[in-house]
Amino acid sequence: MSGNIHSIETMGLLDGPGIRVVIFMQGCLLRCLFCHNPDTWFEQSNITMTSDEVVNFILKYKNYFVNNGGVTFSGGEPLLQSDFLLETLKKCKQNGIHTCLDTSGVCPIIDEDILDYVDLVIFDIKHIEAEGYFKLTGYSIDKSLAFLSLCQKKSKLMWLRQVIVPGINDNEKYILKLKEFIKPLQNIEKIELLPYHTLGKSKYERLGIDYRLKDIPAMDKDKCQKLEKILLDKIHLI
Repeated sequence: MSGNIHSIETMGLLDGPGIRVVIFMQGCLLRCLFCHNPDTWFEQSNITMTSDEVVNFILKYKNYFVNNGGVTFSGGEPLLQSDFLLETLKKCKQNGIHTCLDTSGVCPIIDEDILDYVDLVIFDIKHIEAEGYFKLTGYSIDKSLAFLSLCQKKSKLMWLRQVIVPGINDNEKYILKLKEFIKPLQNIEKIELLPYHTLGKSKYERLGIDYRLKDIPAMDKDKCQKLEKILLDKIHLI
């Protein structure tokens, strides 16, 4: 079985623990205002690989996978290629590779078996309220919440991430609401607020896509860190 691949990072240090191979998969239903990879939105890809080809590529770097290093499937939205993803994850686990899924949880139908072969879920929180979620992504929040609920049901180890955008969610009021949203969740190992940046702007120009945040400056990193400190205060992490 073949999958559509956008690109591969071989020595990733940010998308999960340890050193990781990061497989960026093609296709996404969301159209996030802050997305810096609009070239991953569409299913078509210049790179197709079989599950065996992907696993054999990952195995070349296995000697570097100390401290729970391994592979992270990102995107785009990897769940949109669920059959290929499941097949590849199974083969990764057969080879003793730590697996991570970086996802928004948004796809038409979630194959629950996928999570049985995932060691860590990095869950992208776009927004915690239905109206705000739709404004940011152009999509309903329902699939995102359903996936989060499934992760809780299966007791999956999770990292939570939220992009902070000036004028949209860079305020204490939203952060306190986010804190209340997170508090009941179990098996949360890490929470990160990611400062919005404008590095993807040139991609929109090349693709002829309107960049809807063109008048919004990059998020101040110091302010983002202060908001993260407020968020993490008295939040229990495992």
